[in-house]
Amino acid sequence: MKDPKGSGLAERLASAADAKAALMAKFRPKATVAAPPGETRAELRNAELTAVRQGRADAKTAARLATDERAAAEQATVLAAQEEALATKRGARKQRKQLTKTEAQAKRDARYAARKAR
Repeated sequence: MKDPKGSGLAERLASAADAKAALMAKFRPKATVAAPPGETRAELRNAELTAVRQGRADAKTAARLATDERAAAEQATVLAAQEEALATKRGARKQRKQLTKTEAQAKRDARYAARKAR
């Protein structure tokens, strides 16, 4: 019996080979598109990490400066209070000395007057 479509063994093998070649073409790696020149993911990540680290360092420095300023202000307040207390003590001492001097002078004048009265 003769095949009406005329598909002999050689023709079937050829069509099978063509089908297999088409199937294998699906799995072949395609030509890749080259990425445009620019930053890679690693470079972007490193830049981001650097920015974060710099931000943390700046925050740490600012916190340290604020603490130093606060400590300096507290020390200035303490020094001002000490100076004020010292000035008050000096004022009181001067006043006492003046009173003592005045009393001594009055006592001396009284003795002088007593001598004159005799």
